[in-house]
Amino acid sequence: MITVPDVQRFKAEGRRFAMLTAYDYTTARLADQAEIPILLVGDSLGMVMLGHSTTVPVTVDDVVHHARAVARGAANALLVGDLPFMSYQPSLERAMLAVGRLLQEGGMHAVKLEGAGAAVVEVVARLTEAGVPVMAHLGLTPQSVHAIGGFRVRGRTSEAAERILQDARALEDAGAFSLVLEAVPAEVGRTVTEALRIPTIGIGAGPHCDGQVLVVHDLLGLTTGRTPRFAKRYANLGEQAVAAMRSFASEVSDGAFPAPEHTYAGDGGKRETARYGG
Repeated sequence: MITVPDVQRFKAEGRRFAMLTAYDYTTARLADQAEIPILLVGDSLGMVMLGHSTTVPVTVDDVVHHARAVARGAANALLVGDLPFMSYQPSLERAMLAVGRLLQEGGMHAVKLEGAGAAVVEVVARLTEAGVPVMAHLGLTPQSVHAIGGFRVRGRTSEAAERILQDARALEDAGAFSLVLEAVPAEVGRTVTEALRIPTIGIGAGPHCDGQVLVVHDLLGLTTGRTPRFAKRYANLGEQAVAAMRSFASEVSDGAFPAPEHTYAGDGGKRETARYGG
């Protein structure tokens, strides 16, 4: 099983690694079979699973629900659960309660939170002191989408890039074990990665980060509509799914399905169960 020290050792050894989002039991099992070392139950579930236009409406209950399923499906990966909007910003007490639910009810091994600033850095420090591994997140922070005016690339000016670097150092000093960098110029990704002792995980942050993460729906070609520049499609399962559904509907219409091999026998027939895995 992959642990936090393993992830930190990846950087020390110069080993690049992958992280994927997962929101359900089946995907978690498949990712585990693919030996993906880190699975993130991201608040992106609000967009790809629940149909929201941003991650802002996602609640702790939502994340816990999906985290439980992922925890049942993955036996080997390090499991990280997102702290959703307003679950940690108002107070340290609220953050502790949300973290407790993700770890105790959701079966997560670590949590991820967005942003920096004095209040967030304090939360990271207190959680770390309490024995909770924390993954930080800088650059494009989707929970702040309304404040920053949309899903925009961050760190393009020298001042903005320096701010990201200083925030990254503060989060590292507070005890974060890794840092997600989202939608920043490749040179910013390189600078931050070289400056930190902890591993960076890029998503639209260039090739110099220690690890890379993608939303599994983007990777598999299940996302409909426009996808970000960084979202490489490794399969076209969405198109295949539509084709399969059309074939099913056509065979039902034509009477070709169900065939005899899909039908149970009566008395005297083979004893079998009518459930998955039977």
